[in-house]
Amino acid sequence: MPTAYHIPAMLTETIEGLNIKPEGVYVDVTFGGGGHSRAILEAGAGHLYSFDQDKDALQNAIDDERWTFVHSNFRYLRNWMDYYGVDGIDGLLADLGVSFHHFDCPERGFSFRFSAPLDMRMNQTAKRTAADIVNSYSEEELAQIFWLYGELKNGRGIAKNICRARAQKPIERTEDLVEASRIPAEMSKELARLFQALRIEVNDEMGALREMLVAARDLLKPGGRIAILTYHSLEDRLVKNFLRSGNLEGNIEKDFYGNNLSPFEILEKGRTACAEEVERNPRSRSAKLRIAEKR
Repeated sequence: MPTAYHIPAMLTETIEGLNIKPEGVYVDVTFGGGGHSRAILEAGAGHLYSFDQDKDALQNAIDDERWTFVHSNFRYLRNWMDYYGVDGIDGLLADLGVSFHHFDCPERGFSFRFSAPLDMRMNQTAKRTAADIVNSYSEEELAQIFWLYGELKNGRGIAKNICRARAQKPIERTEDLVEASRIPAEMSKELARLFQALRIEVNDEMGALREMLVAARDLLKPGGRIAILTYHSLEDRLVKNFLRSGNLEGNIEKDFYGNNLSPFEILEKGRTACAEEVERNPRSRSAKLRIAEKR
């Protein structure tokens, strides 16, 4: 299993939670380094469809006739399953964390640790970059992104600083953004949240997640399981409420007797990595694992 590209969090717990059935059909919507996909196949899956919109993930291709790579955003899950003639799946896995590869590859512009073009596109053929956003969005739009996706308390002030800076010259590189934001270098957590907010907006991560969740709900067979690893509160809240209610609004419907009518039975309510794993892989610290079974 490649480790340079990405190290999956809670790998054993996730695979066990999926309860792989021999000959079952499974989907890994976040292929990345292929760690989860390999484990699913090793557990005896009949066929696995692995999604990744980043062409770099192809370097981790699996030589197995039971494996199909889908070079696409997972928001198109339903379309691709229709294309392959799959009308039901036995399980789906989503590791919503950004691959180590993206943070550690300077030229992709995902990290403030490196000097690089302000890019942040997961799909390198997409047109809109982070630079396009910081140079074209209004101050109000930037403030909303920083507050909503980065949970930055001073999002409005940061947006104002960026707009003032871009009036002098375009913000084109990671160091330009750091300078324009006026966030002190020692406040690395704030900088990380700023970059996170832009990355989520560039790739429409929340919109894609919503579309994928609905498709997964409809595709899962009774008894099929969904396992999702989240890494920040916004996506975790969405996943938690969706699995509890079965809908994007999070509205829990009950029958005459007060029983929850959600199509899911919750099996794992936000498990975190053990201390030993966090020591071995510090980036697993923020991961939460949620697992549910289709009724």
